[in-house]
Amino acid sequence: MERTWITGFTQFELGIFKDTDPRVEVIKFAIQKKLKQALEETDDTYWVITGGQSGIEQWAVSATLALKPDYPQLCVSIMTPYQQFGSNWKQERQEQLHALVQQVDFSASVSPQPYQNAGQLQNYQQFMLNHTDNALLFYDEEAEQSKVRFARKAILQFQQHHPNYELFQVDFEKLQDYAEEYAEQQSDWS
Repeated sequence: MERTWITGFTQFELGIFKDTDPRVEVIKFAIQKKLKQALEETDDTYWVITGGQSGIEQWAVSATLALKPDYPQLCVSIMTPYQQFGSNWKQERQEQLHALVQQVDFSASVSPQPYQNAGQLQNYQQFMLNHTDNALLFYDEEAEQSKVRFARKAILQFQQHHPNYELFQVDFEKLQDYAEEYAEQQSDWS
C-alpha cells in the first residue's frame, strides 16, 4: 500500500475564485499526471489523502475521483484538521466540501474537537506525515506568505528523521510546464 498526501495553495492564494477558471483544469491535469505515473508502477492499494481546504486539496479529491474508474486500486480520503472544519465558510463552499466528503472512500477529523488553537493544525500535519509515504506539494518560494509554507517546513523537518519520505513539489515554473503540456494535448484533440 502507498499513501500520498496532497496539499498546497488555497484557491484564494492562487487568485482563483471559480472552479470554472481554466487554471483549475491545469492543476487537476498536473495531479492526475503525477498519480497516473505512480499508479502505473503498482497494483497495490494507493491512497490519496488530503484535507478539505478549498483549492489544491479539493481539486485533488476531484482529480482523484475522476481517475478511480480506470484504477480500481485507487482510494481517496479527506482528513480535516478538526471537527466542524469549514463551518464558517460561505454556504456554497460548505456544500462543495460536503459533496466531496460524500464521494470519498474515507473521511474523518484528526482532532475530535472544533478549532481551539494552532496546535491542532500542527497535530494535523504530524498525523498526515505519519500516515503517508510521500507528499505532493503545490508551493512556490515566491509565495512566502502562503500558509503552505508551514506544511513544507513540517515535511522538510520530517524528512530529516525519515529520509525515505519523498516530497514532490510543484512550483509556479513546473505548473507552467504542465499548462503548456495540457494546452498541447487540448490542441491535439481538436
